[in-house]
Amino acid sequence: AGCAAALHAHSSGAKVILATKLRLGDSNSVMAQGGMQISVAPGDSPVTHFVDTLKGGHMQNDHQLLKVMVEEGPSIAKWLLSLGVLFDRDGDGNLHVKKGGGSSKPRLLTCSDYTGLEIMRVLKDEVINQKIQLLEFAAAIELLSDEAGGCTGAIFKDLDNKNRIAVAHRI
Repeated sequence: AGCAAALHAHSSGAKVILATKLRLGDSNSVMAQGGMQISVAPGDSPVTHFVDTLKGGHMQNDHQLLKVMVEEGPSIAKWLLSLGVLFDRDGDGNLHVKKGGGSSKPRLLTCSDYTGLEIMRVLKDEVINQKIQLLEFAAAIELLSDEAGGCTGAIFKDLDNKNRIAVAHRI
């Protein structure tokens, strides 16, 4: 999520610093095997995906957040493909979708059984290719805010030398 957010902000013209407690790409995301459910197959739709996910969440989902997720999912899949994510394909070269748990339609996009590793490989490479500034081995220890309560920056602890690093938005 951090890499994707950094790339989207960077492409919109923002000055971005991406901080991580470890090295870029060292995260639990690389362990995700199952894939991602996105309504990209013929016969599926964001509406069907919305209803399936509501049922799976016992109707306790944040409806607005879920709406955004199912509506924007297909464009995110296209973006990941454009960056080079190697989602599984069928014999004709089309995206191969599987039926995931709780789904009434096949919509699970996978990269064999290493989907998270593949997505992180591509996102990490793109962060490096875009020359986004990195703070590795830096844990956020405090958020900075303005008088109105808006976040204006953060204090990080460099885990190698224990120094503090201040990152603040300048207007």
